[in-house]
Amino acid sequence: MSIAGVAEQAGVSVATVSRVLNGHSNVRPETRDRVLAAVQTSGYRVNELARNLRTAESHLLLTMVPDFGNPFYAEVVRGIDAVARQHGYFMLLCDTGADPGRERSYFDMLRRHRADGAICLDPDTVQHALAEDSGTLPWVACCEFDTDMGVPWVGIDNYRAAGDAVRHLLSRGRRRIGLINSDDGYLYARQRQEGYLDALRDAGVTPLSAWRRNVYSLDYEAAATAAAELVQQSGENAPDAIFAVSDTLAIGAINGLRSVGKRTPADVAVVGFDDISVAAQIDPPLTTIAQPMRELGETAARLLLKRLADPAASVPGVLLPHRLVVRLSA
Repeated sequence: MSIAGVAEQAGVSVATVSRVLNGHSNVRPETRDRVLAAVQTSGYRVNELARNLRTAESHLLLTMVPDFGNPFYAEVVRGIDAVARQHGYFMLLCDTGADPGRERSYFDMLRRHRADGAICLDPDTVQHALAEDSGTLPWVACCEFDTDMGVPWVGIDNYRAAGDAVRHLLSRGRRRIGLINSDDGYLYARQRQEGYLDALRDAGVTPLSAWRRNVYSLDYEAAATAAAELVQQSGENAPDAIFAVSDTLAIGAINGLRSVGKRTPADVAVVGFDDISVAAQIDPPLTTIAQPMRELGETAARLLLKRLADPAASVPGVLLPHRLVVRLSA
């Protein structure tokens, strides 16, 4: 049934049906009831795509994620989706693979009004590739952010959090602390490395380059190999602790240590980052820096909705707290 068919069945004009469907008040109650009854009996459905093109509203929010394999992002996405649904929006999950070209294709959906706004979890290096759009398109940076980009953002203090992890290991008497880092194209990886280095220097420990490994992924097996390599160094070069910049890397590191006969924490203590759900379930349970994952997503969604409600408003960045969760691995 078309809208014209509904109008004919109700004995009104197409314009009157349109006013009823769009909630206009200038329709008499008896006419409104007759139109709604005709809609109900006919099975007519509004063409949402056509309406979106007319109103330039889609009620669709994009969430751009660089790595679907990282459990950290799952909880962030749940937070985004919960707030989006509360406000009548649907969320489209976009797999960018941290590729600027793929991210640009999703930004094209904003330009064409196929989506109302976007939340970007991609590396800051990818975000910079799209800097020309920062002032014209409605998007928010989540977890990865550069305050000079001019878009709303939410994240944590990665530098301080990494320092807290290293200071915990130092307080346990560990002095040769290794680092397993991911792709330094990510701002968090660079900031966590700086926090690690400065915490060691502040404690009077000279950090050796032999103690550090970059695995350029968050893969369990890559971390296992890196940890085995670190502790198989000879003499005093062998770390007695490892700080990994994600829980997936830390879990991989524990397995790698076990594969070369090293016990955690007796021989080598391990600290991770994120506090994903499995962190408390492994053997030994993982000491880690907890990020407020769901709150990061919820806050990002609220910031985006504020920007959509008033594009001219100044929407500030938000820094959320982290905390050290001490378990048996360190």
